[in-house]
Formats: sequence, structure tokens, C-alpha cells
Amino acid sequence: MAGLNKDETTEVEYGDRTSVDQKHNNMATNGYVPDTDEEKRLVRKIDLYLLPSIWLMYLLSYMDRTNIGNAKIAGMSTDLDLDSSRYSIALIVFFVSYVVFEIPLNMVLAKTRPSIMLPAIMFLWGCLTIGMAWVPNYPGLVGFRFAIGIFEAGFAPGVLMLLSSWYKRAEQSKRFAVYISAAILSGAFGGLLGGAITSGLDGAHGIAGWRWLFIVEGTATAGWSVIASFILPDFPATTKWLSESERQLAVVRLQHDHATRTEDNSGLSHWGAIKQCVCTWRVWVFVVGYMAIVGSSTLSYFYPTLVAGLGYTANMAQYMTIPIYAAAFVCNAVTGFFSDRSPRWRAVTLACWMGVAMVCSIIICAVYNFRGRYALLVIMASALWSANGLALSYASSSFSYMPVEVKAIALALVNAMGNLAQIYGAYLFPSQDAPKYLMGFGVISGLCLTGLVSYLVLHFVMRRHLTNQQH
Repeated sequence: MAGLNKDETTEVEYGDRTSVDQKHNNMATNGYVPDTDEEKRLVRKIDLYLLPSIWLMYLLSYMDRTNIGNAKIAGMSTDLDLDSSRYSIALIVFFVSYVVFEIPLNMVLAKTRPSIMLPAIMFLWGCLTIGMAWVPNYPGLVGFRFAIGIFEAGFAPGVLMLLSSWYKRAEQSKRFAVYISAAILSGAFGGLLGGAITSGLDGAHGIAGWRWLFIVEGTATAGWSVIASFILPDFPATTKWLSESERQLAVVRLQHDHATRTEDNSGLSHWGAIKQCVCTWRVWVFVVGYMAIVGSSTLSYFYPTLVAGLGYTANMAQYMTIPIYAAAFVCNAVTGFFSDRSPRWRAVTLACWMGVAMVCSIIICAVYNFRGRYALLVIMASALWSANGLALSYASSSFSYMPVEVKAIALALVNAMGNLAQIYGAYLFPSQDAPKYLMGFGVISGLCLTGLVSYLVLHFVMRRHLTNQQH
């Protein structure tokens, strides 16, 4: 591409290391006109194919990841002889494999097609979820959880990179909010399904209700993965259901927005990309902030247990988790919508949400009234879930100056290290601490403070970085 200058289309797509052909020259970025009717139709088409596919994939993914909490209070802990320590280990082993394999699998994605790899790993973890229904003992449960973590590791960072490869920075918060809303609703659906399946199918064909939970949800996951393989797009320059002019526009509009790098980075090795990523200190501040959010959000694994400790029992404890997720869904949607309108205040918004969660957590340590604690849990969940989606879109847009492969590794690193927090988060609410759980809420208060400080630091650092770029 030696004959092209910087203003011309030399985009290197993530997953396709060759530069776009000379035929794209007629769409040089300096001739791009934003927000035309043609571009609006293109964005609507992208939304139609991409968002429903990844939304349902993430919904099922999160249900498969968290259904162990509903199974626990539905009889699994008795049948498999699980005490608090064993249950925590069953949670942890998932995140051990998840964290270890996340970056390698995202690098594999660079050599494959998202429409093939993401449904393939989804099908595999869906089959493993079904297999958990026949787990005979505690070691078997640990083995299945570890294996599911391996395959789920490639999903979240792959989706993050896919979203950031299709949308401008000012379009991303709403789309990331849609993506995160799947995890929120999966909690509500998980409680609803958990109550319906464990009570309605308990004993059917001689199978316990908690085992039916894994069968039903695993089957749904494996089934949707097959359908998703026909719907999910690849990257802008390689997606077949776009016309040639639509592919050109999809690439150039991102170049104009500086949402992706436009120079050829083919000379950058994998190890060089990793080194450039880990040597960028701003990435590590994002890691710390996201670890604080995810570490605090491990609270969601204990919602059924915490609600049961507030005086609700059996299936009612599962149904009472639904309002928690419903409120979080609304707050997440509002946050995503307004953050795209004021993108420079994303970090401040994140700091505010972490502050709200911190205050709620501190009050919970001092208030033992059942209704009061339940109301605080609702507010706290809304703050943490809203911060989760916004943190991902903020990281994605802030990494736009990086070479494509470095950006992919940075997003995977933030997500992987963030989920590392779930390992120690699994120990925050041991059964002997019931019903006050002072240690758990005390640690979460500290994590929220860490997140608040991290995002305030990023707000001022990124503003200075942007100012320096402009000068």
C-alpha cells in the first residue's frame, strides 16, 4: 500500500491483516460525510444482525455461569455434600480457567471468523452445562465448572472486540448497555426459571429439580449457538451480508471517527503487541477500575442466599431476586443512552455510580432491617450493573488510538483481570457470616472506593491525553 497517503483507506481490519484494496480509494476519509441517510440505514442493519445475536448469546452465557447459585439452594448442596468452602471452590475454578484462557482465545479469534468461533465455543459450553445434570459428586462438579470456564473465556472479549469494530465511539455506550442488559435479565430469568424448573420438574423421570435446571438451560444454549452461526457478522471488511458499498462505508466511518487505527500494523508481532499493551500504564488503571466493579458485582452470585437470609425461603427467595435485576435493567439503559450524549463525562458517571454502591454497602453493614437491606440491595445492584456496561464502552473508546491487535489484547486484559476479582469474591459471603455478612459488604465498600478513585484519575488523565493529542 505504498502508493496511499495517510488520508486514504489503509484500514487493517482485526481478523484480516491485509489492507483494504485500492478499490476503496474513492472513499477516502477526508471525503466522508457523517450521519447521511445511507449511514443511518447501515447502522440499523448492523444493529439488526449484531445486537440480537450477541444479546441472546450473552443472556444464555450468563445464565449458564450463574445457575449454580439457584441450583445450590434448590438441593444441589445437599445432594453433592457442599459446604460453604466447597461451593466457593466450585465458583472459583470457573474463573481460574476463564482468566487463563481469555487472552489466548482472543488472539485465536484474530485468525478465525467470529461467526464460526463464537457459536462453536458456545455450543461446547452448552453441552457441558447439560452434562452437569449428571454430575455424581463434588469433584465432578469442579471438573465441569473448570471446563465450562475454558470455552466461555473466548466469548466476552470476542464480543467486546466485535462491538468496537462496528460502532463509532459515540455509538458504543448504548450498544454496550444492550449487551450488559442480557446479563441483568439473565439474573431475573435465572430466578424465574430457577423457581419454575426446580419446583415444577423436581422428580420428573427420577431427576432432581436442580439437575433439570442444567438440562433446560444447557439445551437452550447449544440450540441457539447453531442459529447464531448463520446470523452473527464477522468484521466490516469481511462480512458477506453487506454489499460492497456498505462494507466500504462501514470501514471508512470508523476511520473518520478514529475508532480504529488506519495504518498497517502487520509488522507488529504477537509478543510486540502484548508488550505494548502491558507497558501502557493507562490500561492498568482501567484494569483496577474494572476489577473493583466486577469484584463488587460478585454479590450477584449470592443474591438468592442473601435474600433467603433476609427472611424469604425456598422458591420465594429466587423470585425475590427478580426486582433487583429489573431495577438494574432500567438504570443500565438510562446510563447507556445519556453516556453517548455526553461521552467526555463517562468516567465521572462511573465514579458516581461506584460512590452510590459504596454508600449502600456501608449502610447495609449497619442496618439489619430486612426491608431496608432489600431496598439497599436493589439500589446497589443498579449502580454496579450500570457501571459495568459503561466501563466496557469507556475502555473500548479510550483504546481507539492503539493498533488493532494491541487494542484487542488490552480489551481482553481488562476483561480477564476484572474477572480475576471473582476468584476472591467467591469467598466474601461464607455461610457462617449470615445474616449480617459484614466481611463481604465491608470488602465491597473498599472495592467501590477503589473504583471511584480509579475513574476519577482516568477522567483527568484522559482529558489531558486528549488535549495533548489535539496540540
